[in-house]
Amino acid sequence: MRNGPRISVFPKGLMEELSDGRMSIFEWIEQAGMLGAEGLELYPAFLKETNQHYLQKIKEAAEREGLLIPMMCSSPDFTHRDHAFRENEIHKMKEMIDVMAFLGPSDFRSCRVLSGQRRPDVLLEEGIEWTVQAIRQLIPYAEEKQVYLVMENHYKDGPWIYPEFAQKSSVYLEIIDRISSPWFGCNYDPSNAIFAGEDPLDLLEKVKERIKSMHASDRFVKPGYSLDDINEYSQTGYAEALAHGVIGKGLNDYDAIFQTLHSVQFTGWISIEDGVNGLHELKESVDFLKEKIKQVYPA
Repeated sequence: MRNGPRISVFPKGLMEELSDGRMSIFEWIEQAGMLGAEGLELYPAFLKETNQHYLQKIKEAAEREGLLIPMMCSSPDFTHRDHAFRENEIHKMKEMIDVMAFLGPSDFRSCRVLSGQRRPDVLLEEGIEWTVQAIRQLIPYAEEKQVYLVMENHYKDGPWIYPEFAQKSSVYLEIIDRISSPWFGCNYDPSNAIFAGEDPLDLLEKVKERIKSMHASDRFVKPGYSLDDINEYSQTGYAEALAHGVIGKGLNDYDAIFQTLHSVQFTGWISIEDGVNGLHELKESVDFLKEKIKQVYPA
């Protein structure tokens, strides 16, 4: 068994450039190779094609930099009232499962799943049921392809109008508790719990046995704001009070987080969502987490 978690990087600060083509995925992989991480997390919009010839070039580019590709940050939207829309989201997820079956390492490869947008016309039980049905429908396909489905306590995908339907932990936990499969688990994000106005450590305690991967980032209260201002996020889908920054210097208690991860012998992938203020901060975050792993998971 591995001695500790492995570190992956996700280019939060380059999302637009990679999605609209101003930066190629190959340019990003080359830059990522200088950050000291072991892996990459991808996002569907970074891919210009999904055929095996193109994916093979991505895999080879990552291998040249000594990087694995264990995670896909897919963002399905299962809370739309139109059944055909939801079925198309399932189809798109299967495509990403195929991508990860090709790109990912054999010991762990995952696709993120979400609930969807918190649309005003969708009742609580409707959204929960549609999400559970969709994920259950995907699990046999994911198992066949040996790709894990990991549900994140999310806050809002970039192109979405509304925030995450399961943003609040009560809804998130209700959904994951209705799904039982060795190919389904949690992608825990402590910063998203802060966005939801909740305690990240409380949520971690509730999901620690089901964590298969983690997103790591940190948040800071901007000058002129207070933690009380975060609560406005529940209505607007965006917390103006919070900003990104180097991991270990913000609101999250990473000492406590790692002690809990160690208590359940978590040795999976931790993907850093950072770099909003430049790749130098992403490198600082990689270094911080690597040092933290050495402290908590001694050789």
